[in-house]
Amino acid sequence: MSASTSSSFEALYVNHHGWLKSWLRGKVGNGFDAADLAQDTFMRVLKGANAQDIRQPRDYLSTIARGLVVDWYRRQALERAFLDALACRADSLSLSLEERAIMLETLTQIDRMLDGLGARSRDIFLMAQLEGLGYAEIGQRIGVSVTTVKNHMVKAMAHCLALVDD
Repeated sequence: MSASTSSSFEALYVNHHGWLKSWLRGKVGNGFDAADLAQDTFMRVLKGANAQDIRQPRDYLSTIARGLVVDWYRRQALERAFLDALACRADSLSLSLEERAIMLETLTQIDRMLDGLGARSRDIFLMAQLEGLGYAEIGQRIGVSVTTVKNHMVKAMAHCLALVDD
């Protein structure tokens, strides 16, 4: 990073970090998560655009932060659902905190993978993978041909494999 880029980023951070953290606190309801999300926002800026090229810094920062907030809420919902499901299982007490964290991280990665699919491809993929339905059954259930189901499965599998390769 050049000296001018570094000083531009530093100025952006100094001038807007407090505002962003306050804005995020209003979105997530607490200062700790707001501080984490603000840092994540600035890390994205650091990895992405050149700070000196940003003309509307608050608009730019809030756009990045808004996406991170959506991800944060999705992760919170996923974590709550996971913990609720775990509480219903008798053997859940035998899981260590590390095992729970690994399972939650895996679920989060799967959620990210599925998020990039269209609704129909995602639904077809989940019916095949989670419900164990065959292509003909899926086609009957949603009113499409077996060929359409196959095409969506190919799309879903290719999407997931591309993300795994990254």
